[in-house]
Amino acid sequence: MDIRGVALVTGASRGIGRAIALELANRGWDTIATMRDPIDGRQLSQETSGHLTLRHLDVTDPSSYEIPDELQVLVNNAGIDTDYLPVEHSSIGDWRLLFETNVLGVVGMTKAAIPMLRANQPSVVCNITSSSILACVPFYSAYRANKAAVSAFNESLRVEVAASGIRVVEILPGPIDTDMFQLSTGEQAADRCDHYRELAEEAGRLRREYADPQVADPADAAVLIADAILDETGPMRYGCDPLSIALLDLWRQSDDETVFSLTGRSILDQTDSAGRIRTNEKSGPLF
Repeated sequence: MDIRGVALVTGASRGIGRAIALELANRGWDTIATMRDPIDGRQLSQETSGHLTLRHLDVTDPSSYEIPDELQVLVNNAGIDTDYLPVEHSSIGDWRLLFETNVLGVVGMTKAAIPMLRANQPSVVCNITSSSILACVPFYSAYRANKAAVSAFNESLRVEVAASGIRVVEILPGPIDTDMFQLSTGEQAADRCDHYRELAEEAGRLRREYADPQVADPADAAVLIADAILDETGPMRYGCDPLSIALLDLWRQSDDETVFSLTGRSILDQTDSAGRIRTNEKSGPLF
């Protein structure tokens, strides 16, 4: 894929979005880094040797969409998170908020961008989901559900726009050292929920032991994401860190029950009918 147009990245004020915007600018795209408050990205243009501009954009507000005429790459990265809770204790309002931003925001931006992407083919829609959709992670039901919805959206979109010269790329990050990742460490809301406390403690232990040591730097993840955008002959789905690459490989080689036995069963086998961890038993890796 030749670099010849504009790349637009949503949610570029921090974390993976910020790193992607910088990497695309460094590689030669005229990059537009969008965010709800451009003040949050005021230092971005000084961190790249390429051309990068800031723009206000709220994915939940279509009136803020401004699709550039030379758009070649759209990266839908903007997203929010909520407390990781058992379904029983979750808030339907939180579910609605997550889907409004993380699903409908992606759909709205993509819908608006398709005509320009078609005009500037070959072009790419790159949607950021999560490797958590490949693992049976307890208490992540709301987050996993909205990311899985985007993943299903990607599959249909891929078929619809292929004839228009538009590739669909899905990135499934694992643990990346971002603000969102740091907020998900330590004591979690599920630790305080009756019937789930011991399960939450065991899930936390497994995360600290197997997932956290594999946390990747956002800049390193952005290199792999830009590589995926340029990889015209590659698959739709890519990992961008050691854990997500390993999970994606496992998913491609296994059926659902095998994935469950290696991710969810490792916790369930250690719990009794009341959800308590059996004494002196430790499970294998969650991831």
